[in-house]
Amino acid sequence: MKKKLRSIFGSLTFRLIILISLIGILPAVILQTSLLKTYERRAVNVKTIEILNQAKILANTVVSEGYLDNPSSALIDAELLQLTNIYDGRVMLVDQTFRIVKDTYDLDTHKTIISREVMQSFKGAEVTNYDSENGYIELIVPLNNPEAEIDDEIENPVLGVMVVSVSTDSDVYNYQFLKGRGSIILVASGMLIVALAILIALQQSIPLRRLAASIRQLRSGVEIEDLKPQGYAETREIIEEINHMTASMKVLNDSRQEFVSNVSHELKTPLTSMKVLADSLNGQENVPVELYQEFMQDITEEIDRENQIITDLLSLVKMDKSSADLTISSVNINGLLELIMKRLQPIADKKNVELVLESFRPIVAEVDETKLTLAISNLIENGIKYNKPEGGFVHVSLNADYQYFYVTVEDSGIGIPEESQEHIYERFYRVDKSHSREIGGTGLGLAITRSAVLMHRGSIKVFSKEGEGTTFTIRIPLNYIVRDTQ
Repeated sequence: MKKKLRSIFGSLTFRLIILISLIGILPAVILQTSLLKTYERRAVNVKTIEILNQAKILANTVVSEGYLDNPSSALIDAELLQLTNIYDGRVMLVDQTFRIVKDTYDLDTHKTIISREVMQSFKGAEVTNYDSENGYIELIVPLNNPEAEIDDEIENPVLGVMVVSVSTDSDVYNYQFLKGRGSIILVASGMLIVALAILIALQQSIPLRRLAASIRQLRSGVEIEDLKPQGYAETREIIEEINHMTASMKVLNDSRQEFVSNVSHELKTPLTSMKVLADSLNGQENVPVELYQEFMQDITEEIDRENQIITDLLSLVKMDKSSADLTISSVNINGLLELIMKRLQPIADKKNVELVLESFRPIVAEVDETKLTLAISNLIENGIKYNKPEGGFVHVSLNADYQYFYVTVEDSGIGIPEESQEHIYERFYRVDKSHSREIGGTGLGLAITRSAVLMHRGSIKVFSKEGEGTTFTIRIPLNYIVRDTQ
């Protein structure tokens, strides 16, 4: 269950849904909050200004009627009551001794009120305060002495203050109403945004789901057609790489099947020949010694051929392993080539082929002596085998620069057709199948050579014209470079 949930929450589709939903919903939430705050501030400001204007007018009337000294004016009482009823509030008149002369609630009349806001108002300031927690607006208006406008040095410029407290319940109700409506709209729009997010995410993940299905098919061994690049740029790039990988795997699989088929054929051929020769001997009575010896010689040759095929296959398997199997040491390349030429000289003499070694400078390099010997031996031996019947040559040259050494093997043989040159490193590939039997070999030599060269971080090139000979050039670093496997 945990694995399934982790797979769901970690999927690209789920993350796209979350991302798109947040992008759509968060601005709406922020906008709603901002609008509600703006409405609240606007409503409070408008109501404060409105009440302040009414309070100023009433304050002038209170002062002109001398209500602080004689709080018995029916007109003032009526206006105070009207202001209280209209705005659902409370009004208190405070004289210079901080005594409450009039309280429309009749709760604190004749009591004393001293606060920081009242003190500020006695200094001539108009004080407004909004208490959002308790839901009321408080205004304190000074009752200015009209004589102070004429005489600046009058002792009592402020005769008293008017304290007005007004409830904001109606504004809070409107605020809650708008908030509720906004929440409904927000939820509805949020659901719509989530639905659109799901639709968009599913649409965007279609190419990835198809890609995953194709990979599952490929893993199960089912051949798939090339996927059509769809979706966004990254998905198209991945699909193209998958197509390239699939094509490479198909080529590799075909090569593997062909290799298995060729190995089976090459191993079966000597066995078939030996069985035919053995059956021939068993099927005859009183076989002459000469014929018996001839057949046994043929069987021995077939056994040698079988043994050579197995030996080359084992060498190729070793070449296919990682470069960690290389035994690197400092080797005198000049001496190595001299030993190879000396070992192959009898084969060249038998075919009347001249072997020539030309070294331009002494060279010491870090190589695997065994594998490099096998690679160069195959090239020289091929040059001898595929040379002219008489009077041919194999010219081997050795040179180097500051970074690489170069071995060139040039022969005067039959050459390689241009259309076959790209296949000569394939296992069991033969350019001239009609002469392969009489020339000998297993068809693995160049594959082994190429693998050995590549294991040394080197390269091999061929130049050949049919009927004019072939030249192979291998290039190998003087210092072996270990690859970083991390």
